[in-house]
Amino acid sequence: MTQTSEGMPVALEGVFHSKKGFVGGTPIFVGTRVPLKNLFDYLGGGHNLDEFLNDFPGVSREQAVRVLDMAGEVLESVAYETVARRTGAEAVKIEA
Repeated sequence: MTQTSEGMPVALEGVFHSKKGFVGGTPIFVGTRVPLKNLFDYLGGGHNLDEFLNDFPGVSREQAVRVLDMAGEVLESVAYETVARRTGAEAVKIEA
């Protein structure tokens, strides 16, 4: 995965950032003070994406979807690596 000079995946550039001393260093959506965690809390609490976007109008649908996509990719990668460690096999993703 290609990264910016700050170490952020290029796919997320302009989507979120974290700065020491700004909102306690919490990762937030660019252009807002909305922590990424709020998105996951909303969805985990049974709310849908539209409700989140209505309650946090500074966050764009594109930003939210890109964060969710990246979270899915990270979790999938961790799952493959975990299986590989447990079975001694190489972690290989099979495309459907």
